[in-house]
Amino acid sequence: MPGGCFFFTVNTSQRQKLLGDLAVLCALRAAFRAVKHDHPFAIDAIVILPDHIHTIWTLPPQDSDYAMRWSLIKRQTSVAVRHLVTAAPRASLRKRHEIGLWQRRYWEHQIRDEQDFARHVDYIHWNPVKHGYVERVADWPHSSFHRFVRQGSLPADWATGDLEGAFGETIDQM
Repeated sequence: MPGGCFFFTVNTSQRQKLLGDLAVLCALRAAFRAVKHDHPFAIDAIVILPDHIHTIWTLPPQDSDYAMRWSLIKRQTSVAVRHLVTAAPRASLRKRHEIGLWQRRYWEHQIRDEQDFARHVDYIHWNPVKHGYVERVADWPHSSFHRFVRQGSLPADWATGDLEGAFGETIDQM
């Protein structure tokens, strides 16, 4: 859908916790900037965890090619950190000159309406707590949550208290 809004989950290969490495994180951010410059899109929400990314993008009108953007982001990140990935790639990866940083596929979901958008934004921001990386959403540095707070869209203490299981059950079951 041209100009569509999409939720994505992108995993590292075999869920390796490589995105927590500062060099990999910097390369990933540089790849996002470069691809956004050459092929504009909006990042509405994002969280980068050690082994996966959740994000919501809105594409420009008349443009539906999120696959090309993901391909470029993954390729540019892989090229930049090739020297850091030490695991011997499987034969199928060697054949394609891949280093095994990313899973080939990713999960995408077209956002249907404002309620669907809000649920996915909440899921993205809650994810570091869900996976046990932090106790409070505000404590995870690699999240658009902090932009939402600066813009006044969310309070800094959003989702604190006893909220176990409050976010994402329906998304996880999709």
